[in-house]
Amino acid sequence: MARQLPYQTLREIFTRFHEAEPTPKGELDHTNAYTLLVAVALSAQATDVGVNRATKDLFPIADTPQKMLDLGEERLIEHIKTIGLYRNKAKNVMKMAKILVEDYGGEVPNSRAALEGLPGVGRKTANVVLNMWWRFPAQAVDTHIFRLGNRAGIAPGKDVVAVERAIEDNIPVDFQLHVHHWMILHGRYVCTARKPKCGTCLIRDLCEFEEKVL
Repeated sequence: MARQLPYQTLREIFTRFHEAEPTPKGELDHTNAYTLLVAVALSAQATDVGVNRATKDLFPIADTPQKMLDLGEERLIEHIKTIGLYRNKAKNVMKMAKILVEDYGGEVPNSRAALEGLPGVGRKTANVVLNMWWRFPAQAVDTHIFRLGNRAGIAPGKDVVAVERAIEDNIPVDFQLHVHHWMILHGRYVCTARKPKCGTCLIRDLCEFEEKVL
């Protein structure tokens, strides 16, 4: 685990990320808070590309919890069967839709506790929805963020909660809204797991990683 980078270095890192992409976007297709919630829940142990392929025909006919209930579990499975763990995910999506209709008037709640109370929704999923839909500076730590945080010293921590806290405590507030996407995209496409593309990395001179691949 790298040491925590100092404030001025972190400010320079995220200034560069901002200059390269001022408003980074998530890669999951969605049309409203509900389809975003479903897409993020489906993306566990699956790629965004695979989820988008599965939901391309699903969301036009099931973009509300009631429409999802009307669709039914078996027809939902037909749409998402190319995604890993699709049967369990289908069960959770249907249970989630029922709770949203019965307890929340068909609306997606926007508190972390309420979201985490839904079937198949953990802290990471809740944080993604809060960040992407309600523009709350919640930090959803996935494998890419965990790796980049520890490798570069941006937000080191022994587990995802520790990395989430390190981001919230150390990254300057004016960057907090987009930290999640900057780090995911950088980890996904540049600071990759096996062979990081250090030669094209815009923060390589600031990074703590000692085994740079140039």
